[in-house]
Amino acid sequence: MTLNFIKPGEQEAARCDTWAQLIERGCMEEDIISPKNYFSSSKNISLSNTALDKGEPIQLRPQEVNLKLRPGLPHTFTLDFQRVEGYPVDLYYLMDLSYSMEDDLRSIKTLGNKLFNALQGITKKGQIGFGSFVDKTVLPFTNTNPEKLNKPCAETEMYCQPAFGYRHVLSMTGNKAEFESEVNKQRISGNLDSPEGTLDAIMQAAVCGERIGWRNSSTRLIVLTTDDGFHMAGDGKLAGILEPNDERCYMDNNLYSKSNEMDYPSVGQVANQLEKNNIQPIFAVTKNMEKVYRELSKMIPKSEVGVLSADSHNVVELIKNAYNRLSSKVTVTHDALPDNVRVTYTPLCPEGGPSGDKGVCNNVGVGQMVSFNVTVTADECMQSEISFLIGPLGMKDKLKVSLSTLCKCECNDPVTVDSPYCNGKGQVNCGMCSCKAGFVGQKCECSIGEKDESSLRAACRKDNGTECEGRGDCVCGICQCYTLPGGSTYYGTNCECENESCEKFQNKLCGGNGKCRCKNCECKPGYEGTACQCKKSDEQCRTPSGSVCSGRGTCKCNQCKCMEGYQRPYCLTCPACQTTCITKGKCIECLGFQTGPFSKNCSQACTSISEFKMVETLPPGKPCDVRDVESCRVFFAIKQLDGEDNYTAQILKTRECPKLPNIYAIIGGSIVGVTVIGILILLFIKVLFTLQDLKEYRKFMNEAQKTRWSENKNPIFQEATTTVANPTFSGE
Repeated sequence: MTLNFIKPGEQEAARCDTWAQLIERGCMEEDIISPKNYFSSSKNISLSNTALDKGEPIQLRPQEVNLKLRPGLPHTFTLDFQRVEGYPVDLYYLMDLSYSMEDDLRSIKTLGNKLFNALQGITKKGQIGFGSFVDKTVLPFTNTNPEKLNKPCAETEMYCQPAFGYRHVLSMTGNKAEFESEVNKQRISGNLDSPEGTLDAIMQAAVCGERIGWRNSSTRLIVLTTDDGFHMAGDGKLAGILEPNDERCYMDNNLYSKSNEMDYPSVGQVANQLEKNNIQPIFAVTKNMEKVYRELSKMIPKSEVGVLSADSHNVVELIKNAYNRLSSKVTVTHDALPDNVRVTYTPLCPEGGPSGDKGVCNNVGVGQMVSFNVTVTADECMQSEISFLIGPLGMKDKLKVSLSTLCKCECNDPVTVDSPYCNGKGQVNCGMCSCKAGFVGQKCECSIGEKDESSLRAACRKDNGTECEGRGDCVCGICQCYTLPGGSTYYGTNCECENESCEKFQNKLCGGNGKCRCKNCECKPGYEGTACQCKKSDEQCRTPSGSVCSGRGTCKCNQCKCMEGYQRPYCLTCPACQTTCITKGKCIECLGFQTGPFSKNCSQACTSISEFKMVETLPPGKPCDVRDVESCRVFFAIKQLDGEDNYTAQILKTRECPKLPNIYAIIGGSIVGVTVIGILILLFIKVLFTLQDLKEYRKFMNEAQKTRWSENKNPIFQEATTTVANPTFSGE
């Protein structure tokens, strides 16, 4: 064994390469471990030519294989199929018995003999069963009036059976008389809406295998006859049925007992159960429904569609033709696979389809053998063995594939426990040291004693990242860096540096004008740029004034790299920046007129305006203007100098201030008006008081007169009252 194959500084991954590369690098041919895929057939019984009286006929070989694959390395084997002559057929006739199918029911009652003869022409081991369906017996699908439930047909209809969902009438039988007898007993029924409970019926016929009587080894056919569409998953909500279909058998007295409790199945659920139970449906439908059921057939593998005549008298011929199409097309596929396993098929037949995840051969006759190349690939290592089935759709015959992966090298290791190659501290395992406890390193050279190995390895991780950046081995907490293909090595505490991946210019590392240091170019004097591609010069960066990039950028590779917002070539303008007419308005106010928020510290707040002048007129062009604290408009012109925040300004001496109204005229007019109104108010008040005095006087006189009459015998009083009664008022 070539123990010293890995050179100092090389990573262990160098052991894995192509055969030719390993030989070229000095690995001995006998030391190269290259496991091959392993294939074996554990069951491979020869194909049968005819259906035997005893035992099950063999139509597929091999029956069981074992595969052990290297990840990514495909393996191909051959699968043979031959349909035997006289293979048993189970045909289940599933009929729509809604009222519009009345004439079709009459026809099938007379076609029982022809149907059996056609089946006998296919195989001597044919059986036939019968089932019927209408729809769920709840509103809005069926009239729930008790009388209508009992007789959902027209009043004139004499023979009408009560409404029902799905009824299994006859299990598989080879007795023609029994079939005719049961079919003759059937009566038409009815419902309200056009779509029927078709999918309910197909689902129960597929999953209730024991009740239907499907045989283990037979071609299973469901012939569905209808003249209308079908309800599907979700339609049950119209009747308040929310429980989804669970794809299980519910048969009580040959009736689907959960019809009114469980929603219709989806098309996907029906397709899944038909494929799982190897049942091939034949949709015998009227012309108006052909397009609907052809679309349905696209979603159900191994199905056929035929068009019924108005009264279904052509149903026997339809079944024969559909069966011939189904049986002459062989489609091989597999069941569910893990994500990391792929299976493809290549048909080996005259009329084979393209390679893909299904293998198809068309126009295959009875007794004709067809083959398929089956290619299996495991993309990743698998922890345990898996198995899956491969076989033709609609047939019970399956190949069982047991698959596992080869992810361990079978090396011829020396039996020495303490190998000298591992410094006597470990054992060689496929050229690598498997160290004893307490020792680590590529050759077990590091003794860690009772220390925690994980803490040593943590020292090799930068910012808790990958150990040694994935470019070296962690030995005793120190990174031992790998060698690069070019001969140099990674370096740095965590092998983070190397000198071969710097930027190139004209296909030269660092443009040939510098050296690569830890993935960055260090340029020679006189050169610059990320790849040292430029000669140092600022000729193309100088403005007419002689500044470099207007003081608002740096010159790199003879081009201005401007500050954010400024534009090349000289960083003169900044379209995205806020206009200086706004940003410098307050400074203009304080510099020109000593007003505004900066008036107290104008020299400190407005250092960005290095020079300003008060002028009688501004230069041509639209000037800037701002309003000061007195609402006057201040006009000015401002120019940016070299540098980021350096300006010069010219300020117009004259401001535009708003005109004030003549407040004195307004005040004089107001005084005159107030005086006139005041005099009128005083006169009005005097009149009111005069009237009040007269009223009080009259009241006094009335009281005095009453007193005089009551006391007229008193002379003094008489004199007094006389005087009072005849007063003298001057000027009244």
